[in-house]
Amino acid sequence: MESFFVCENCGNSNKKYIGIRNGIKYCRLCLEFSGKKVKYVKNNPINAKPLLNYELTNEQKEISLKVTTNFIKNKNTLIYAVCGAGKTELVYDVISYALKKGMQVGFTIPRREVVIELAHRIKSTFPKAKVICVYGGQTEILEGNIIVLTTHQLFRYPNFFDLLIFDEIDAFPYKGNELLKIMFKKSIRGNYVIMSATPSKEIIKEIKNSGQILTLFTRFHLYEIPEPKIYYGFLFTKIIITLYKTHKYIKNHKPVLIFAPTIGIATYLFETIKKFIKNGGLVHSKVKSNSSIINDFKKGKLNYLVTTSVLERGITIKGLQVIIFNADHDIYDKETLVQIAGRVGRKKEEPTGDIIFLITRITTAISASMIDIREKNEYLHSVYGTN
Repeated sequence: MESFFVCENCGNSNKKYIGIRNGIKYCRLCLEFSGKKVKYVKNNPINAKPLLNYELTNEQKEISLKVTTNFIKNKNTLIYAVCGAGKTELVYDVISYALKKGMQVGFTIPRREVVIELAHRIKSTFPKAKVICVYGGQTEILEGNIIVLTTHQLFRYPNFFDLLIFDEIDAFPYKGNELLKIMFKKSIRGNYVIMSATPSKEIIKEIKNSGQILTLFTRFHLYEIPEPKIYYGFLFTKIIITLYKTHKYIKNHKPVLIFAPTIGIATYLFETIKKFIKNGGLVHSKVKSNSSIINDFKKGKLNYLVTTSVLERGITIKGLQVIIFNADHDIYDKETLVQIAGRVGRKKEEPTGDIIFLITRITTAISASMIDIREKNEYLHSVYGTN
């Protein structure tokens, strides 16, 4: 009689994804999730209050307290906050509480670049804690007080995190990946906090059943989210507008992000722009030097970047201006457009800026994104008045 096999890693029992090697069955479905795993041990308690050189808004303080209260009561939390609200600051208090109790704390994000940036930020906020980074190619050190890791590395921590914070849960490559969802659930020993500016209906429903949804629809500096400006035209017109706007922004010492829906369009657009405007870069999933190009852009060594949606999240630059070329492309849903628009005006020193949609037609996604942004701004005015 054939023995029944269930994968310990992902729970798969489908024969279609079960192989045999040297007479031993193994799961082919989660083969990429292999490597050293960490056993749970309680950490030494650390009295580590977050070091901040700025004060949180009253709304931020209120939500931060509620997150900690939920955690103490063993409740999960969804922080539904607009882009630029200062979401990360909302979990510092609960992290401090967990460290004081010697708990295992994790902070997971789908993308490696954001993991690296976030780890540096958390290290400066909690200098007493051992903060480690875990992602593909960086797996030598797996244990610390605060573990910042990509979602692909969660498999290393089964039943491990007393507190797991998950930012950008609706982002690629986590979004729509059932295996990663399983790894997320299996890594939780205690409770989790999810943060998103564009949570799916599925996530909202799940949290309603198991915890509390906390909303923050104002940016920390209390300025509006810049509303998109729409320009109509076909290819030639859109290129002319892109060139004109990019040149104008650079002349005013403003960095520019130009989004394109596909690698092909992004490449064509960059090759065209660089004939007229120098000192730019191209970023997409097949460019091996993405990290160094993005760092050069952040440091001001490059004036503009042409990019696909790989930079729709996790980038905050003072004075940034954004153009979406072919914003009416099917690849851009409401959530993506809201996220891209949210790149603008994130810094207190320059809380305004332009977000431009270059289109030939209005799509449902464009209408929905503009309504969403307008509603968040109306909420800001209703609570704080006009800024």
